[in-house]
Amino acid sequence: MLKIERNYEFRNRIDTVHRPGMSDPAASPQAGEILITPAWQLIAPADAPEAVRETLRDLEDYFAVSHNMHLAVADSGKNGIILNLDPACGLKKGSFELNVTENSAVITAATSGGIRRGGVYLEDLINLRGLPALAAGTVLREKLITPRIVHSGWGIELFPDSHLNAIMHAGFDAVAVFCTGYNRTNVGTLDFNDLIRRAAKYDIEVYLYAYLPSFKHPDDADAVEFFENVYTRLLEKVPAAGVMLVGESAVFPSKDPATSGKPYRQSVVDGIPDVRPCPGWWPCSDYPAFLTRVRDAIRKAVPDAKIIFNTYNWGWTELDVREKFLANLPEGITIQVTYDIFSKLIVDGQMRRVMDYSIAAAKPGYYFVSECQAAAKYQIPLLATSNTAGATWDIGVIPYVPVPQRWITRFKELDRFRRECGLNAFYDCHHYGWYSSVITELGKAYFNSPQCDLDELLKTIAGRLAGNGAEELLKAWQIWSDAFDYLPATNEDQYGPLRVGAAYPLIFQPNITRTMSNKEIAFPADPNAHFGGGIVKTLYQPYENINQLPAALRYPNELRGLEKMLAMWDDGLEHYRHAFEKASGTGKDYLERELNLANFIRTALQTCYNTKSWYCLNRDLQNIRTAQEGLQILDRIEALAHTEIANAEKAMQFVQLDSRLGWEPSMEYVGDLWHLDWKIRQVKSALLEISDYRKILSLTGEEN
Repeated sequence: MLKIERNYEFRNRIDTVHRPGMSDPAASPQAGEILITPAWQLIAPADAPEAVRETLRDLEDYFAVSHNMHLAVADSGKNGIILNLDPACGLKKGSFELNVTENSAVITAATSGGIRRGGVYLEDLINLRGLPALAAGTVLREKLITPRIVHSGWGIELFPDSHLNAIMHAGFDAVAVFCTGYNRTNVGTLDFNDLIRRAAKYDIEVYLYAYLPSFKHPDDADAVEFFENVYTRLLEKVPAAGVMLVGESAVFPSKDPATSGKPYRQSVVDGIPDVRPCPGWWPCSDYPAFLTRVRDAIRKAVPDAKIIFNTYNWGWTELDVREKFLANLPEGITIQVTYDIFSKLIVDGQMRRVMDYSIAAAKPGYYFVSECQAAAKYQIPLLATSNTAGATWDIGVIPYVPVPQRWITRFKELDRFRRECGLNAFYDCHHYGWYSSVITELGKAYFNSPQCDLDELLKTIAGRLAGNGAEELLKAWQIWSDAFDYLPATNEDQYGPLRVGAAYPLIFQPNITRTMSNKEIAFPADPNAHFGGGIVKTLYQPYENINQLPAALRYPNELRGLEKMLAMWDDGLEHYRHAFEKASGTGKDYLERELNLANFIRTALQTCYNTKSWYCLNRDLQNIRTAQEGLQILDRIEALAHTEIANAEKAMQFVQLDSRLGWEPSMEYVGDLWHLDWKIRQVKSALLEISDYRKILSLTGEEN
């Protein structure tokens, strides 16, 4: 049974890689299976590298914790699990071979990292089987996707060894840190070289996500010196595996007349906005020259560094403009393409757009497809912002979106682009981090060779978790996966009610004021957070875009869609409860926590519906023709406020049972118990304004 948690207690769970009770007492070896017994040993030479010895310790802990079996560690022997590090074996970096015979299971690899991955694979096989038994025979596993880059799931730039170990166990092999200079990040200092050293023990590389000075034109006389002072000097001190760049944080003074040539906050002349895009949001004709300078400066320090450039910011532009940029891209640059952004969806006959990261886009949109195809045409290396760690901006304060069938569709589509366009690297999450779940388990299994049948694997996982309730569990997941067809992945929703869930305020929009102040309010957040409340827009309003319909036409369809989504979510919850009731064993713990997560998601979806309805009623209120019409609208607004207060109160019970709910690494806590209470107090304040507005409507216009 879930217990009330203090903030950040989830970190203990995310770093727990071995769970007790993984053996099914009713299970027994089948034909062709070899049973691991206490007579087996864990074997590696005494002089093996530390990473190999660490694998021995990990396996020793795994069998003790998960199967209550204590295997002795030995320097030699033939009866047991043997770690065979053989640099001459011919296997690729990170690959391994598992050979299971009657008395042994031999993991062979050319690198220590391959041995570590082989140990985790062995654990995964046994966990899936529910018995310390392995099928006899030989299996070769190679990484289809590498690197798989994640940010910390602990918090921005927080990487204790326990978390690095969890990252490796979850199937990722690289981490990204936001870099503003030598040992500097957006949230303080970080010893980059210490992180590189510690991460290497877990076969993890480190990438610098650059927030570095870039405002220099590549044709300037001092450009070479400028970029070397920024990039060469940094990489000389910090030999990271690579550098990640994105337009919005690598803005330079482009001379392309299609742009303002300035940072977007400075794109103003005499107070008049320059409506041309900032260079970071346009594939400028001189961007290739800029990237050449950056590449040369980085490679001067680290010749084999991977240099990644993200075209996320201009995926909305026409293909011919984007392709011209790709055709002129200098060699040695990997292009990063976002899977979901700008995807076009048809919902009940109306076109919608996905404006940022969202699993609403199970299949990719035109930007991703065309960008990958163009990159393949010009033989440019590809990396996808795939979000395959399971989180998106759909609900910004949850650990993952529990819609595995929908993720499976995305995984299969990504693999198609691996085969057709050479896509072989992932940025698995942005700063919202990652969390161990069914989604990460599916991804780890699929993006290694030979690939598994994801649909069958999901059935096996459901059986492991729910036992006799597996069918109900699969049905619940499928209903929720289908429900996401109706999620409005708009900027106003993803930066509004879907960003923080039921903690989102409802601001009464008529401005009753003596000070003529703005009605947008600051969302309370930790002032030391990476973004804090700065990425929460509290005054709900449409953010129109040339790629989507205006709100007046969208909102009726989006509200109907949310009504359908809420009904489907409730249906899924009912099936999930039945699955939970039928389950037994350790899987029940996972199901109980995911059920709590699903209930929390339900409150966030309700807030989204209520907020959009609130906006529409507030808009209607400002277009009334009679006082009576206004009073009727106020009645509906007031009722909605009370409904939303009750919804926030309901969310309170769920966040208390899981400290990961209401938290996101870049914002810190924005949807926990305190923030839900803050929201309730804010709505009660809005009700006082509504009462005042009733008095305004009662004015007759006659002189007092």
